[in-house]
Amino acid sequence: MVIDYSKKEIEKTILVGLATDSRRKKETIDSLDELAALAISAGVEVVSRRVQVRPKPSPAYYVGKGLVAELKEQLADGGGNCVIFDDPLTPAQQRNLEQALDAKVIDRSILILDIFASRARTAAARLQVELAQLEYTLPRLTGAWVHFSRQYGGIGAKGPGETQLEIDRRQVRKKIAHLKARLKKLDTQRSIQRKKRQALYKVALVGYTNAGKSTLFNYLTKARVETADMLFTTLDSTSRVMSSGYPCRIIFSDTVGFIKKLPHQLVASFKSTLEEVTHADLLFHVVDCTDPNVEEQIVQTRSVLVEIGAADIPTLLIYNKIDQAPAFCPNNGYSEPVYFISALQAKGIAALQAEIIARSEQHFIKI
Repeated sequence: MVIDYSKKEIEKTILVGLATDSRRKKETIDSLDELAALAISAGVEVVSRRVQVRPKPSPAYYVGKGLVAELKEQLADGGGNCVIFDDPLTPAQQRNLEQALDAKVIDRSILILDIFASRARTAAARLQVELAQLEYTLPRLTGAWVHFSRQYGGIGAKGPGETQLEIDRRQVRKKIAHLKARLKKLDTQRSIQRKKRQALYKVALVGYTNAGKSTLFNYLTKARVETADMLFTTLDSTSRVMSSGYPCRIIFSDTVGFIKKLPHQLVASFKSTLEEVTHADLLFHVVDCTDPNVEEQIVQTRSVLVEIGAADIPTLLIYNKIDQAPAFCPNNGYSEPVYFISALQAKGIAALQAEIIARSEQHFIKI
């Protein structure tokens, strides 16, 4: 079956998660909450959610055949036209599910890639997203031509489906190589720009998506970076140099937000953008204290910092949106300094600025 993804019908989706045991069911439900926010951010209507508990994923369908049958019945009754799985599906699982359900089937990775593609504004961001999409698509090309292989392929002969598949693979690999070459040139330009900024004190804002990094960045730099109450508003690393009010020139960088289960293709393709973080002298780890999963988000952000090699950079943990959660009481088991602010109402930011001044002065004394 070939599914036409170009139809402009309203996407109504069923979300599906898998818990390996009953103790992890709550964790899976929380993850589906985030998946729902991602779906809504992409303009999709969430009609229902399903969680299955089984020791390990099914090699064929990820979930059990019983749930697949129930999903098919729900789709047939008008309860959706798309199914989104919270974990990565193998090419075979995705193909089998689409055939069994006669509906579009995607996973969290594809959804995040789609959101990134719709939000990319600069040439660099568009190149990075396209590279991630192609690298995700390449191992999944087999399913697109399987019907030709069955019809014409055989022992001792290459069917036209397989031939077309090889042509497609070569074209995708060629495109990937072309994008990597263009991104390498952009990375070289960024490296030159970084060398020019070596004499500046560098502060990078990191954290979970929608934590309020761009709002804080705008206040600190008087910039006008787009802000919105949605996931992944910022995809490009934006930098501004400030000198007013500081003893030396400070460069602030706003960065792409992190999220749980971020596709590794995106982390790899956005590596040059995230290098703004690895070259910083100080990190502002901005956290949304109103989010019920705030502790998990802190852990997730730290894991991404480890992955990109930024775990040892001095960090301030900044709980944002404190005006919306005045009674908020965090876990006190953190080693880095903790600040409580409202970037939207400019509360608590004076203490942050004083910390920047003290650290920048100390930094230049050491060098």
